[in-house]
Amino acid sequence: MKKKHIITITGDHASGQGTLTDFLSQELGYEIYRNGQYARKLALDMGMSIVEFQTYLNEHPELDRKIEKSATEYASSHDNLIIDAKLGWYAVPDSFKVYLKVDIDTAARRAFHDEKRKSSENYESIEQAKEKILYRYHEENRRWFETYGIRREDMSNYDLVLDTTYLTPEKVKEEVKEKYFKWLEN
Repeated sequence: MKKKHIITITGDHASGQGTLTDFLSQELGYEIYRNGQYARKLALDMGMSIVEFQTYLNEHPELDRKIEKSATEYASSHDNLIIDAKLGWYAVPDSFKVYLKVDIDTAARRAFHDEKRKSSENYESIEQAKEKILYRYHEENRRWFETYGIRREDMSNYDLVLDTTYLTPEKVKEEVKEKYFKWLEN
C-alpha cells in the first residue's frame, strides 16, 4: 500500500513545531493544517487566553474531540500535507509522526519572547511562562488520557523524536526530511 504524504508534527510547547512546519512546507511544497490555530481562534472568540481555554476544554471534552476530529477529516481528503497539532499523530495514525522535545527553561524563554504568542499567551515573566507551560502540558496529558486513553509522552507513538533545545531550526528541518524520505521508501 502506498503511503500518503502526510507529516504530523507535535511536541512540547515552544519546541519549534510552527517553525518546522513552515520550513518543511516551503521546502516540500506541502499544505499546512494547524489545529493550534483553530484552538487559539476558539479561545479568542470566547474571550479566553489559551490557558483559560485549556481549563474550559477539561470541562467540555466534546469540544476537544471536535478540534482533533477536524485534523482527521482534513487529512482524509488531502495529500502532501503537514499537520501541526498536539494530537496529530493520533488523529492521523498513518502519517509520518514527529515529536519535538525541548528543555522547559528554553521553552519558557522562547514562549516569553515570541511575539506571535502575545495575543493568546501573554506572560509577565519567564518564570510565569514556565509555570503555565507546565500546567498546560500536565492538563493536556490528563485530559487526553481520560478522553482518548492515550499518552503523548510515550515516545513509541512517533516515528522520529528530536530534542530541539540546542538544534537550529535548519538542522531540525534537515533531520526530519532525511528520516521522512527514508520512511516513505520503506
